[in-house]
Amino acid sequence: MTDATDILNLDDLEVSGGGRTGRRHILSLLVENKPGVLARIAGLFARRGFNIDSLAVGPTDDTTISRLTLTVDGATHPIDQVTKQLHKLVNVIKIRDLEPEDAVARELALFKISADGDSRAQVMQFAEIFRGKIVDVHKRSLTIEVTGTDDKIEAFEEMVRPFGLIEMVRTGEIAVARGKSAT
Repeated sequence: MTDATDILNLDDLEVSGGGRTGRRHILSLLVENKPGVLARIAGLFARRGFNIDSLAVGPTDDTTISRLTLTVDGATHPIDQVTKQLHKLVNVIKIRDLEPEDAVARELALFKISADGDSRAQVMQFAEIFRGKIVDVHKRSLTIEVTGTDDKIEAFEEMVRPFGLIEMVRTGEIAVARGKSAT
């Protein structure tokens, strides 16, 4: 049973100023795999004034449960309050705020890069350096898959942009706690 002082008013959870605090949160949620769950969770963050930096959802070993990983920027206190509100949503099973240093986090990105003639060899060399995988070759372009941390993806983008970045797609970050503990 919760004490009356623990009950939170949603309007009190607004983030003041809407600016970045530099505190990055990786939230890992286990949720029921039902229609509308994602919309309710995203709506809760939107109503509080949080911008979701990335969001990835996928199935787990149990087909009735999905794992939702989202990254947000915010002060510790408001995130704690939003987490408490998330616990109250009927379809949310478990929530974990993963500390970036205590989690293994990865993202997948696809880059379609203009590459013909001399530039093709340079782009392929950058792909090799970043352990990227060439997944499509065309006369005037290459599509490269890069998996890694947010910093690695951004560094690769910075390196290939001068060649002519035709298109880029990123999945959003997924994360799991380091060691034996389960999320």
